[in-house]
Amino acid sequence: FFMKSNNFLRVIIFCFAVFLTTEAFAAPLTRQEASLWAEDKGNRLLAAFAEDNLAVKYEELDNLFLSYVDLDYVAQFVVGKYWKVMTTNEKTEYRQLFRRYALGMYKGFPLKFNYPIKFQIVKTVVNGDNADVTAQIHFEGAPQDEALQNLLLSFKLHKGTDGLKIRDLKLAESSLILSYRNKFYQMIAADDGEISWFLEDFRLQIESLERTNQLRLEGKYPYNA
Repeated sequence: FFMKSNNFLRVIIFCFAVFLTTEAFAAPLTRQEASLWAEDKGNRLLAAFAEDNLAVKYEELDNLFLSYVDLDYVAQFVVGKYWKVMTTNEKTEYRQLFRRYALGMYKGFPLKFNYPIKFQIVKTVVNGDNADVTAQIHFEGAPQDEALQNLLLSFKLHKGTDGLKIRDLKLAESSLILSYRNKFYQMIAADDGEISWFLEDFRLQIESLERTNQLRLEGKYPYNA
């Protein structure tokens, strides 16, 4: 996993949220549509991160992830070659588990920012139903030598029958979903390539995440977001 600090995790959560709120458009995807959507919806979502009630914040972010991240695509991508050897039942079970995993993982990231954030769309390239959107992230008031000042992040968006969804994020040319593929390959290899064992261990990992997140909601976890 290429991010090595809590600050980078804050950026990732913010940037997913910036690009997750959209409506299904009947017309072909255009540069103007993608750019205006990102700027408008990004500013609106900053308000959601200012929510003090953790339960409300989790509910809002859960809805965004489930509705506007292409989780089925990401789930299949990160297991790569192992997808072909899964049975139909295993694929169904894995997709369901991956959704729970995605929602459980983000809750462990810091969901507050030390500085006010501004962002600007600096480049949008559309190719059919796909778009690569690059944004510059600026932390107001942060020291000028802060490593996170004026970061450039790129997003891969796809417009399908159910609207526009995010499929990947890149920071310094490092792909988030490629990083997760490496992680999942290691997990499956640790189970000797046995999908049934992997699914069992994956379920146990997710249940642990969910218990920890419940403790966060109850204010009983020492690193509450």
